[in-house]
Amino acid sequence: MIPITCIIVDDEPLAVKLLESFVQKTPQLHLEASFTDSVEALGWLKEHPVNLAFMDIQMPDMNGMELSHMLPEGTKVIFTTAFKEYAFESYEVSAIDFLLKPIRYNKFIAAVEKAEQWFTLEEGRGKKEEARDTMFLRVDGELRQIKMNDILYVEGMKDYVRFHLEGERLPLTTHMTMKAVEDALPTDDFMRINRSYIVRLDKIRTVDRNLCVYIGDEVIRVTEAFREAFERYCN
Repeated sequence: MIPITCIIVDDEPLAVKLLESFVQKTPQLHLEASFTDSVEALGWLKEHPVNLAFMDIQMPDMNGMELSHMLPEGTKVIFTTAFKEYAFESYEVSAIDFLLKPIRYNKFIAAVEKAEQWFTLEEGRGKKEEARDTMFLRVDGELRQIKMNDILYVEGMKDYVRFHLEGERLPLTTHMTMKAVEDALPTDDFMRINRSYIVRLDKIRTVDRNLCVYIGDEVIRVTEAFREAFERYCN
């Protein structure tokens, strides 16, 4: 899944130039176009869909949140803004990441790695289901292939997730969102049981009367938002 095609949308020319310089020194990215006008960007995207949009939120005519709802299917977003209060809303629209200005390159490249991981997993989802017995995780700068059947549970930790594997003493940590993990894993085998945990259903040993799940060496509580779906599975 390399290169990742991308555009930049920001009404501040200096912000555009900074992001262009970041893209130029990031091998896995290929810049298709830059825009200071969000309406112009939308018109261009309808004819030239890309994988990824680096997009400011506060812009005239059409802000980044509005534009994100109108993007072609398959175009993901990394928001760039000077206003941290938009962070929660950005995750509500399933953005890959949220970069707070002034943006440093180390934060930029971490967001790109999240995007790369998402597209790698999405590419795997497009293959025949019977062939999907493994997946790739970017760990310490390298892609590591793991068996789906070895996954006990996945633990979300803000900007990272931890894959806890059967037979492995330490979890594998990678830049991803829980939403990306949830989308990538087969729904017949895995279920999200609270905001921070996805479990492999056939690895559950016990579920107690308080809906606490015993899996591996961990005890995980099923929270209210996920209770109904989990109880349907158990029954």
